[in-house]
Amino acid sequence: MTAVIGELLPFALGIMISPIPIIAAILMLLSPKARRTSLGFLAGWAVGIAVATVVFTLLSALIPEDGASDSKPIAGTITIILGALLLFLSIHEWRSRPRPGAEPAFPKWMAAIDTMTAPRGLALGFALAALNPKNLIMAASAGSVIAAGKMNTGQTITVVILFVIVAAASVGIPVIAYFVASDRLSAALEGMRKWLLTNNAVIMAVLLLVTGVSQIGKGIGKF
Repeated sequence: MTAVIGELLPFALGIMISPIPIIAAILMLLSPKARRTSLGFLAGWAVGIAVATVVFTLLSALIPEDGASDSKPIAGTITIILGALLLFLSIHEWRSRPRPGAEPAFPKWMAAIDTMTAPRGLALGFALAALNPKNLIMAASAGSVIAAGKMNTGQTITVVILFVIVAAASVGIPVIAYFVASDRLSAALEGMRKWLLTNNAVIMAVLLLVTGVSQIGKGIGKF
């Protein structure tokens, strides 16, 4: 089980380092309905990650075995495809990074965060987690690793929970910190938001590149 957890960490980090949900959570924490909306958003974000991971784990478990030999061409091909998709996303992130001196753009829906309710925050969190292409690729990669681990039900549930906790931490930590020390966090949250908008595309590009190359290497090794 520990080996599976180690393999899952890059994918959990890939979901965790996602600027849009972090910025959305920060904006909610700076809004008039900070507590209820941010909790709803965090719940939706965590549930979305869990649902995507469980679905891909179940789908991966349905893939037929390649036989008793060490060669696993089906699993290898799927792993290489997922790695290639991560490389494509890495290139996209790099090309979409803000140019020096340029002001990063906000998604239009962020303008409505001040008036957002807890149910809408939950729905938004779920959508950003479960319907984002990058997160789906990460969840698919994680699901294939979990299914290949051949763990029992209890171990599988434990691994999925740990994966969700790590992947959701970037949204969960600011929300929990706000409930502990809301009065002292406003300036820090605003500074974090600006930093993420400026630098996160580069960080994501590097992380996706490293993870994609690693996946392709693992896929080649299965042949």
